[in-house]
Amino acid sequence: MRYDLTGRTLLVTGAARGIGAQLARAAAARGARVALVGLEPERLRRLGAQLDAHWHECDVTDQAALDAAVASTVDRFGGIDVVVANAGIANLGTVATGPVDALIRTVEVNLGGVIRTVSAALPHVTEARGHVLIVSSAAAFTAMPGMAAYCASKAGVEQFANVLRMEVRHRGVTVGTAHPIWIDTDLVRDIHDDLASFRGALRRLPWPLSTVVPVDRCVAALLRGIERRSRKVYVPRSLAVVQALRPVVLSGFTDALVARFGGADLVGQMEEEVRRLGRSFGRSSVGG
Repeated sequence: MRYDLTGRTLLVTGAARGIGAQLARAAAARGARVALVGLEPERLRRLGAQLDAHWHECDVTDQAALDAAVASTVDRFGGIDVVVANAGIANLGTVATGPVDALIRTVEVNLGGVIRTVSAALPHVTEARGHVLIVSSAAAFTAMPGMAAYCASKAGVEQFANVLRMEVRHRGVTVGTAHPIWIDTDLVRDIHDDLASFRGALRRLPWPLSTVVPVDRCVAALLRGIERRSRKVYVPRSLAVVQALRPVVLSGFTDALVARFGGADLVGQMEEEVRRLGRSFGRSSVGG
């Protein structure tokens, strides 16, 4: 049975741009009441005015700020039916070149932020017997040089959701994880523009790992996942096969393939490009 979003309240983190903003628009078009949580108040204010949505400026690594965002949403709408833990960032560069604070910040936002978001909203979602959607990534079950912290955080996010699902099922709450590949957002465009090494790696990746998906297509899949209270959402759907083949994807065989197709040269090029950039995050990564 379809989970009708009409009149239900969705709280979405990372809602100022990209997947979060487009999901808010799509949910509002379905008749949902939307709470926008993010770090860019002007963007949130404009989107909130367009959608007649509630908005709250918040860093997802700040528990007090998240608690306040949840409380203000409940004050405005009377509860929360669905929480979408979407906020995320990706650092540039390798573990060897650091800096370590950028690696840790990526994990704090992507994994710690999810845990804090879900923990703040869960009592209200439980009362509504609602749904939790956690945005993980194809990076949860793949690996690529320059993405150590991102891959670790997204794998952690998936496992957090897997356990949460077991813990809340008897209370009528459903939990899903979304696993998009490269989505045409500011985050991916920034990396593409900043790093020729990334552009080269993307060309070498096999299908479907080389796919760049439009935001609206990704959001349509996420919204369908919420309405079906799906356990997993893959964007594109072919990524389900990649996850099923995880033992092969993360095997020594794949390590050898990466090395054969210029892994060392790619890493060296990436490290030099990031040194020249002089920053550890893309231009649009406010939380970086």
